[in-house]
Amino acid sequence: MSDRITLRGLRAHGRHGVYPHEREQGQPFVVDVTLHLDLAPAAASDDVTDTVHYGELAEAVVAVVTGEPVALIETLAQRVADVCLQRPGVETVDVTVHKPAAPVAVELGDVAVTISRSRL
Repeated sequence: MSDRITLRGLRAHGRHGVYPHEREQGQPFVVDVTLHLDLAPAAASDDVTDTVHYGELAEAVVAVVTGEPVALIETLAQRVADVCLQRPGVETVDVTVHKPAAPVAVELGDVAVTISRSRL
């Protein structure tokens, strides 16, 4: 499928991480999501019910990030992918979770994990 809806730079404060201070204090996370789906029905009808409402999707993704803590951003990315794949018509999703304040001993701009998942 060549049609896509992309949300970039969704920001939320989450309490994910391996270390206790990450879960106690939390930190910023940034999520990028690309949905792969057929947008021809929405283009023909000009009706939001024939596509994925990206405002509602953004709220659902933020709810995952601000929700139940996990140790790994890989797990967080999977949870976001699961939410995206629940949307009607979504065939595949690419999710990138950025952890810009990751507790790393050297200076770095960002740590990110990207996964791609499809409906089974």
